[in-house]
Amino acid sequence: MARKYRVGVIGATGRGDYGHAVDVAFRKLDNVEIVAVADASEAGRVAAQKRTGAPRTYAAYKDLLAKEKPDLVAVCPRWIDQRHDMLMAAAEAGCHIYTEKPFWRTLKECDAVADALDMRHLKLGIAHISQYSPVLDTVLKVIADGVIGDLLEVRARGKEDARGGGEDLWVLGSHVFGLMRSVAGGNAVSCYATVAAQGRAVGRADVKDGAEGLGPLAGDHVQATYAFPKGVQGYFASRKGAAGAPTRFAVQVFGSKGVIELESGYLVKAALLRDAGWSPARSGAKWQSITSAGIDKPEPRTDGTYEGGHVAAITDLIGAIEQRRETKCTARDATAIVEMIAAVFESHRLGKPTELPLKTRVNPLTLL
Repeated sequence: MARKYRVGVIGATGRGDYGHAVDVAFRKLDNVEIVAVADASEAGRVAAQKRTGAPRTYAAYKDLLAKEKPDLVAVCPRWIDQRHDMLMAAAEAGCHIYTEKPFWRTLKECDAVADALDMRHLKLGIAHISQYSPVLDTVLKVIADGVIGDLLEVRARGKEDARGGGEDLWVLGSHVFGLMRSVAGGNAVSCYATVAAQGRAVGRADVKDGAEGLGPLAGDHVQATYAFPKGVQGYFASRKGAAGAPTRFAVQVFGSKGVIELESGYLVKAALLRDAGWSPARSGAKWQSITSAGIDKPEPRTDGTYEGGHVAAITDLIGAIEQRRETKCTARDATAIVEMIAAVFESHRLGKPTELPLKTRVNPLTLL
C-alpha cells in the first residue's frame, strides 16, 4: 500500500501568515494527511484549522513537533525572520520540510539548516515554483538541442514596483536567480554589483530593517553582473518605481542563434525567437510559444496556478523521499540562490567583483 504522510503545518498570522496558500495546497494530495496546525494567533489557528481540516491545533510549533511527530512539516510564513528557527526545529525533530522562499536571511544560517538536514538524511522542498515547471523542462531541452545556439547571456529584472532595489532583489530576485542557475547550468562563480539609494552609493546610514522580516536592507537601485561557467554572463537589475506594463519580471536567454524569454511562475508560457541578431524588426523573425508539450504546441496541462506549483513541488519532495534522490531545488540550491543575493551587497561593500562561494557568510550590509 502507498504510504500516507502525516503533515504538520506551521503558520504565523500577522507575520507572514501561511505564505502563498501553502497550507491548503497539501489538501490537493491524496498521499498526505494534515494532522495539526501551529500558530501563535488563536484566530489564525481557528481559520487554518477550518481551511485544512486539521484535527488538532497548537499555539507553539515546538509542541506540535514533539506531540504529533509528523513525517513532513510545512513551514508556511512568507516573512523570513522566524524561518530559520522553524526549519532547525523541524530538522531536529527528524521531519522532511516544505517551506516558503527565500531560504533564510544569511548564508551562515542557510548552511546550518542544510547541514542539519544532510546529517539526518532529510529532504527539503521550497516554493521556488518555477523550478518545478514542466515548461522549464522544455526550455532546457530546447537549449540543449542547440535551437538558440551557444548560450551567451541570461538577463533578468525584478518587478520594480515600490519594492524596487534591495527588497525586490530578495523577494522577486530569488525566483529569477533560480531560473538563471537552471539555464546557465550551475552556480555563479563571481559577481560585480552596485547598490544605490536616491542616486548615490549606499552607505552604513542607508541600512534599515527590511519589510517581511528580511533583516538589514538598503538600496532602491540594484545592478549586478554574474559570471557562470563556460563563459555565460548573467545580469540582474531592479529600480524602484520603474515597473513595466506588462512587467519585465522574467528571464531572457540569449544565444548565438536566438532568444528565449521565460516568465517566473509555474506552467507559464515561454517564447522563442529564432534570430541570431536578436532583432525581429530587422530580421522579420516571429516569436514562437514554448509550452510543456514543445515549440508552438498547445498547452495540454490545466494546473498552471500558484497552487499547482506547490503541488508539483510537494510531489517532487515526496518522490525524493521515496526514491532516495535529491529534490529539484535542494537546501544547497536554495542556499546558492541566497548567495547570489548576498553577493550583490558584498560586491558593493568591497567595491569590486567578489568570488562565489562567498567567504562572508553574514549579511554584508552589517559590515559596511
